[in-house]
Amino acid sequence: MNYIGIDISKESFDVALQETESYKHYKFSNDSNGFKQFGKLLNKQEHWCVMEASGPYYQKLALYLQVNEITLSVVNPLVIRRFCQMRLVKAKTDKKDAVMIAEYGKTEKPQAWKADAPYLLELKQMQAYLEQLNKSRTGFIRQMDAFKQSPKLNKEVKKGIAKMIKTTEMQMAQVEQKMEEIIRKYHNQMFEQVKSIPGVGKKTSLLLVVISGGFTKFENAKQLSSYVGLSPRIFESGTSVKGKVRICKMGMSRVRAMLYVCSWSAIKCNKACKELYQRLVEKGKAKQVALIAVANKILKQAFAVATKNEFYKAEII
Repeated sequence: MNYIGIDISKESFDVALQETESYKHYKFSNDSNGFKQFGKLLNKQEHWCVMEASGPYYQKLALYLQVNEITLSVVNPLVIRRFCQMRLVKAKTDKKDAVMIAEYGKTEKPQAWKADAPYLLELKQMQAYLEQLNKSRTGFIRQMDAFKQSPKLNKEVKKGIAKMIKTTEMQMAQVEQKMEEIIRKYHNQMFEQVKSIPGVGKKTSLLLVVISGGFTKFENAKQLSSYVGLSPRIFESGTSVKGKVRICKMGMSRVRAMLYVCSWSAIKCNKACKELYQRLVEKGKAKQVALIAVANKILKQAFAVATKNEFYKAEII
């Protein structure tokens, strides 16, 4: 299989196609005309495209390739960056990046990509919008708190900020309601199963179903944990460097935050989580570290109930 590297941006994409011992470079516009021109170079029996998940810019080309039965992989940009660092690559150009993406595909042979269902794309967009609304709400609340420290607070400013907070909260509630309607239409039982885990509420259950694509995107709970950013990272070298074990924060901050909040309830009402928390604290671990471990445990429980298609039982995991 001939791996083709694609470095994509908003306006265009660079292509590295290997011919004998060297790569030939092409550049196309990131639109339907560019896709058609690129498609003329491809053979579905011989070519495997590899590209980075560059924001939303890769999605239309990826869908075009899938519709035309061209196998492709979509890789986390951080993975490509680490690959380039291991190869001691110093040059940073679109042309060179495309070559390195092709080399990554040839060396690592990543999994084939599959497009999300339309309803999942809608849910992801709504989730992104919801996160932006939440940031706006938090910003207004902090601004109000800051203004309250002033000797004199303008009435119009106070009224305006309070109105913005209320409006934002109403929008958030509407988006969450719509997301729940979509989830219940396509994954109602799975949504209820995840929600049956003691300590997990409606919002967390919904979010986990969305980010995991209905728990179909990951082969095991460890992969999901890495995606969310709850995998432990150990920093030590030889006998002299002994760093603390920390979580690898390369995932989604909102998901981690919600799972962390869930862990507070789980250590009181979730048998397995309570035992894990007590065991870690008794060993001298900091409470925050123990709570992060509990958050990871909740994620494993969610993966178990969803993939086994059953409601929570204390003995599941």
